[in-house]
Amino acid sequence: MTTIAVTGASGFCGSHVATTAAARGARVLCLGRRPGPVGRHIPWDAAREVPDLSVADLVVHCAAAVGDPVPGSPAEAAMHAVNVEGTARLLESAAGRPVVWVSSASVYAPGPGRSRVTEDHPVRGHLNAYGRTKAAGEALALAAGAVVLRPRAVYGTGDPHLVPRLLSRVRRGLLVLPGPSVRLSLTAVENLTDACLLAARWPPGAYNVADPVPYDRDEAIRTVLRAHGVRARVRHVPLPMARAAAGAAEALGRLRPHAEPPLTRYAVDQLAHSVVLDVSRAESQGWVARRTLKDYEGSAGKQGTPCRRAA
Repeated sequence: MTTIAVTGASGFCGSHVATTAAARGARVLCLGRRPGPVGRHIPWDAAREVPDLSVADLVVHCAAAVGDPVPGSPAEAAMHAVNVEGTARLLESAAGRPVVWVSSASVYAPGPGRSRVTEDHPVRGHLNAYGRTKAAGEALALAAGAVVLRPRAVYGTGDPHLVPRLLSRVRRGLLVLPGPSVRLSLTAVENLTDACLLAARWPPGAYNVADPVPYDRDEAIRTVLRAHGVRARVRHVPLPMARAAAGAAEALGRLRPHAEPPLTRYAVDQLAHSVVLDVSRAESQGWVARRTLKDYEGSAGKQGTPCRRAA
């Protein structure tokens, strides 16, 4: 029986990986500050400690600090401690064991020109600490011979980040979005989970992971709103206006370093430009994306309690 260590197993992605691995017959070790949904709990604070991986055959690293903090904030420092320094400690303990490291499409350079993003797209110019620290962490993982997965906007049952943030932006039946609708890749957590459990057999390197086809942004958002029984009109603001508002919000956010700004340049970039991931490299290894937003619409129900870190 294979023993799989899943970091961040109390979080959104990690809990799905741990549960699915156990259902498929693996022995699961859940590493993190809190117990995972199945298996044996091994306490680990990614920001401070070297994890115990001595009995693991495979490591799936889902632990991450997430968010969009202002530069110089305590949250930015915490993000570096988990996403970069925590990765170094994990790789030290893995000591040659296969590692699947869950990264993000946020590592890719921002701006236009992402209508077909391959794994060779530039990794630079990040607009926030999350993109910078995930890029730095995955660089360590790639240098160590890990398989790195790059999903985009992971959604699904128990999502504490993406969908709750979207729902919170609806005001009096109105949702305002930057610029006209664009084509976007999204990643169902089930599709990411399948990739995590298959990827140990793949050649080391980076792999995009996303749903079978990209979505029209506005229609995707309407689908999510319908799934949660929310009726809202979608309205667009010109992109220059959205960028100016984000810049102002970030400037004001520096006066409150413990709170995230309500709007950021990163958020505008992610919504206003087409970002479509080419997943052919993962597909060439036998991975198939089976879930879509339509499946989510049919099964959405209870959502997880928001949390800032799954470590």
